[in-house]
Amino acid sequence: MQRLPISDSAHGWLTRLDERWLLADHALAGGWLAAQGELLLRYGIRILGKPHLAIVPDLVVADRGEMLVGEAAWQFIMERGHLFPRADVCGRMADGADEMLFLKQLDLALPVAVYAYADVEDVKALARLDAIIAQDATTFPARLLARLPRYRCLANWRAHG
Repeated sequence: MQRLPISDSAHGWLTRLDERWLLADHALAGGWLAAQGELLLRYGIRILGKPHLAIVPDLVVADRGEMLVGEAAWQFIMERGHLFPRADVCGRMADGADEMLFLKQLDLALPVAVYAYADVEDVKALARLDAIIAQDATTFPARLLARLPRYRCLANWRAHG
């Protein structure tokens, strides 16, 4: 079975500013522009006891050998994962390293990490996103908007930062 992480795409500007990674719907002044255009977004689940690390799941092997990928794997983890602590979760770390963990090693209570990639073939993330800067958020995927704070402008982000 081919491994497949859930992903979304978004058109934007990926900028490093004040030691944070921002995805914006326009160019941001004063930061370092890492990428612009169509970006691939993937979602990582943080590791229990190591919240700075997260795995981007691309295959789940349930207790009875059932294999799930993509949306089915994500839904299994998020909705029924607590019922199957011994299920194997295979995926990639932000640095591209391949990893396999038991589901019980993941911390489903912590916010999901959002990673930006330049291309669908990439296994190493460009950045772990901290926030969205967008006047009109309708151009961004709903899953992304549910996972990251959004500010209408850079000034609002700075006021809350």
